[in-house]
Amino acid sequence: MLQKTGLVLEGGGMRGIYTSGVHEYLLEKNIYYHYVVGVSAGASNSCNYVARQKGRGRRTNLDYLTNWRYMSLWSLLFKGSYFGLDFIFDDIPNRLDPFDYDTFYASPGVFRIGATNCITGQTDYFDKAEITVGLDHLKASCSLPFLSPMVKINGIPYLDGGIADPIPVRKALADGCEHVVVVLTQPHGYRKEPMSKKMNLLYQTAFWKYPELVKSLEVRNQYYNETVDFVEELEHQGKATIIRPNGSLQLHRFEKNTAVLETLFDQGYRDASLKLHDKK
Repeated sequence: MLQKTGLVLEGGGMRGIYTSGVHEYLLEKNIYYHYVVGVSAGASNSCNYVARQKGRGRRTNLDYLTNWRYMSLWSLLFKGSYFGLDFIFDDIPNRLDPFDYDTFYASPGVFRIGATNCITGQTDYFDKAEITVGLDHLKASCSLPFLSPMVKINGIPYLDGGIADPIPVRKALADGCEHVVVVLTQPHGYRKEPMSKKMNLLYQTAFWKYPELVKSLEVRNQYYNETVDFVEELEHQGKATIIRPNGSLQLHRFEKNTAVLETLFDQGYRDASLKLHDKK
């Protein structure tokens, strides 16, 4: 296990299959980091890495694309979430493609996932031991505004971890990591645009009870862009290794084209092999 090196995972919905490709390379080469932190899809895909389950990241991202309970407007209509959180975090791991909870909990090192506290507007982090079989903490980290309900943990409502801390590299450094391997799901040069006035009004209207959450939503593009700049400066200083797609594939958060997703998975595997071949 690599000590003092942290693995930091961005979210990105179905773009997260790129991260699963990176994980697959790490698992095949027995490269394990003492510290893993992720938000949203970055957190959920990392569970397979922590549980040492080769191949599961690819299967769980691809095998259920045609099932309306996985990701669809029907799921949003009947289940209240575009991504079928109950299907993804209950049916799949507990019945259809069993998740290895025993290995997950017994694995050495630290695993943390971030979710946005709707009251404070900031990110709360949860440790591996706090994650229960119901996987509510992962549900919270993956709950997109408007497309998923808030998930309550200990009475506190949470939404997508990528809102307040989209690339949790500062968390890794604060927790003592001396070097970070940062897996991004957007290509070099990508910067997030400010939200439109219409979207801002929608957030203010929908979340009027949560003014701090609205503030975080309003500035998340600025924080995202500042964090990308920060990560790139860390790489320049030799304190970070960045792995990210080359941008040749045009896909979105809700991509359903299996061929495109398989190509992105393979790209993640290949990019990891190029960047990390001497890290074993």
